[in-house]
Amino acid sequence: MTNLPEFELIRSSRRTLALEITADCRVVVRAPLRASRAHIDEFVANHKQWIETHMARQRARRDNHPEPTEQEREAYIRRAMEELPGKVARYSAEMQLYPTGITITGARKRFGSCSGKNRICFSWRLMQYPEEAIDNVVVHELAHIRHKDHSRAFYDCVAQVMPDWRERRALLRA
Repeated sequence: MTNLPEFELIRSSRRTLALEITADCRVVVRAPLRASRAHIDEFVANHKQWIETHMARQRARRDNHPEPTEQEREAYIRRAMEELPGKVARYSAEMQLYPTGITITGARKRFGSCSGKNRICFSWRLMQYPEEAIDNVVVHELAHIRHKDHSRAFYDCVAQVMPDWRERRALLRA
């Protein structure tokens, strides 16, 4: 097959073929140990449009959100440690939902999380976004103390405090 995108092949004891576009814009194909090279090449060729679309998205994401320098990272961490506990305290009082603790992490794929024991984690990367988006993540994670899912009741809880949560969430995706 000609004109195939360049890709890294990883074989394992899996049963299906899978494509991945990595954060550094590489194409990775995961394949079963016994899959023939011709079958893999055909799979890649059949998904050429998907690869191009997602590669463009990943490049845009990388270009719009470059990795911060060490100094910037330290400043974001400092700011997160200074600002987030106050925001959590403010919204906790309003929502009557109190976490067992707060942790600042370097998570790349989620801005916040709430454990089963009601401990909330925030990524320092959240501090790169507007204040309205940061507040939305705080309220979102606090709502998980009451609702451990993304049910209608969960979003009703969020909307009681932040009726414009959809617009605020959009700021994180821009």
